[in-house]
Amino acid sequence: MKFEPKIKVQFTPSDRFSPALKFRAAKPSPAPVELPKPWMLPVAFKEHSQRRRAFTLIELLVVIAIIAILAGMLLPSLSSGKQAALRIKCVSNLRQVNMALRMYADDNKGQFTPRHATNRWTTLLLNGYVDTRLLKCPADAPNPLSSGTPGYTTNQLPADFASRSYLINGWNDFFQSTLSTNDWQLYMTAAYKHGIREAAIRQPQETIAFGEKETESPHFYMDFYEGNGNDIEESEQSRHMTGGGVKSKQGGSNYAMVDGSVQYLKYGQALTPVNQWAVMANWRTNAANLAP
Repeated sequence: MKFEPKIKVQFTPSDRFSPALKFRAAKPSPAPVELPKPWMLPVAFKEHSQRRRAFTLIELLVVIAIIAILAGMLLPSLSSGKQAALRIKCVSNLRQVNMALRMYADDNKGQFTPRHATNRWTTLLLNGYVDTRLLKCPADAPNPLSSGTPGYTTNQLPADFASRSYLINGWNDFFQSTLSTNDWQLYMTAAYKHGIREAAIRQPQETIAFGEKETESPHFYMDFYEGNGNDIEESEQSRHMTGGGVKSKQGGSNYAMVDGSVQYLKYGQALTPVNQWAVMANWRTNAANLAP
């Protein structure tokens, strides 16, 4: 048998594993410290630069001018929003008063309230609308006028004396065309005991039952045969406005119609091209010529 020669491997001292090398491998040397960047260094401000700089007069005037411009842009919008809210509240008031009129007609054989000098419509309908505050439009002045009822006190007829923004249609054109001479005289002296029948009004959706009156008007009824006509002299046609003052031809007013609806009509629309206070066809189109 032939034997292979054994090979001996010798390590030099430098190739041997030493404890020093083992220690250095277990704990690597820390990474070099990174030097701070220039923007990371603290900045020292001079004392005068730390002080708050005051506004100059020019800058203050510019700020005031900008505020004034913004206020001028916003105020009309805020005013229009307020007017819209008041108009909606007025619509609600008129709707409830108008509902009371329809309830009265249901209880009185289809007749609306008569044109009386005592126990006026404000009192006759009180059970229907209940609260006299509903007689006042919130866009009206604080104390709109009401003439009350002569010979009575506020305690006896509180609704007749309450501040009031509305007047009811007097139906003059209908009664003048249908009553006898004697009954017509009774009617004009507020002594005729009957009111108009709802069924006699041919266009209820376009015929006014209640409208807004002028703040200083004491009238309860819209009468064509008083002065130049209460539809012109006593009714308020521009209470809810987008601009201008009372008596201007801007804006409009609310009207309660015979059919129960409440409509907002711009200035003049209640009178032309159709006078919606009138019942009879000839008055609806020619009321201006027929009025005394």
